[in-house]
Amino acid sequence: MEPVNVAIVGCGHIAAGYAEDLRRYPGLVLRGVTDLDPARSRALAADFGCRSYRDSDALLADPEVAVVVNLTSHRAHVRVTRSALEAGKHVFSEKPMALRTAEARSLNTVATAGNLRLGAAPIVLLGELAQTAWRMVRNGRLGTVRLAYAEVNWGRMERWHAAPQPFYDAGPLFDVGVYPLTLLTGILGPAVRVTASATTLLKQRWTRDGQRFSVESPDFVVAVVELVDGTLVRLTTNFYVADPARQRGVELHGDEGSLWLSTWFAFGGRLEHSPLGEPYRDVPLIRTPQVTLPWAAGIEELARVAVEGGAHLTSGAHAAHVVEIVEAALHSARSGTPVEVQSRFPRPQPLSWAA
Repeated sequence: MEPVNVAIVGCGHIAAGYAEDLRRYPGLVLRGVTDLDPARSRALAADFGCRSYRDSDALLADPEVAVVVNLTSHRAHVRVTRSALEAGKHVFSEKPMALRTAEARSLNTVATAGNLRLGAAPIVLLGELAQTAWRMVRNGRLGTVRLAYAEVNWGRMERWHAAPQPFYDAGPLFDVGVYPLTLLTGILGPAVRVTASATTLLKQRWTRDGQRFSVESPDFVVAVVELVDGTLVRLTTNFYVADPARQRGVELHGDEGSLWLSTWFAFGGRLEHSPLGEPYRDVPLIRTPQVTLPWAAGIEELARVAVEGGAHLTSGAHAAHVVEIVEAALHSARSGTPVEVQSRFPRPQPLSWAA
């Protein structure tokens, strides 16, 4: 396809990873970046040889920009994505796409009305580990899958991130629980009901420069998610236990066997299969990942389907469904009752090389 011009809004912690990975895709060109901190924008632009826009309005006014990559903070995602869509740009957003189900749905409505593509992280379904596991499920290697476990031990954000408070405001479900939820609903189907419990394990925290702050949202959530086919998913998320922990990754358990994925995050990792009652054995991936964590893979997929047509695995509809699951879990934890999940999304299809 002809090169597609991409621009980044938000030049924080992960922006350089995205910008660097964009170089691997000849069909993508980083045209420019912008940030609320002009110095940060200028520095990233200098590092990657692109423009530094004075603000997001200037970026959106550039007719050469086709795809906007939204790398802003959690609470800014909806506003930035909506503005980009209304400016006629395709958008790829970092996770979560929104913090409210109604907002996520409205973004999809705007995209559809403008004949635009909307995609969002997590992009885990694009990876070799997930695609190999998915093929084993489709091929019946586990029999009927009835139970899945997902462990999300993400440690204490303040130990490595200079500005951890926004992550605690959003909470571990919205920040990292969305990864296994995207993986499992993509492979097994949408959720219909959630029951959850949540608490705050460590309320008082300190930033790396010694500033004390209080955690107001739960930093530990356990959710049982019922999928449309009756499969139960037990998801544990927290900002307390360091990764790697003894309990890690994703397990799928069926009538004929079990499968363990060492990670719900990266494209590469260990995959182990246990025929019912037998020891776990390593399973080779369909192919070796070129990059373990290709930040820009979702952007490449979105740009390609925007030009060529077809469905994409990192769709806004799937991301909105995951937002609803998370919101339902938090509501359930507050109310002490199960919460129904109403949305559905077009079932994704495996990539051609993994079919």
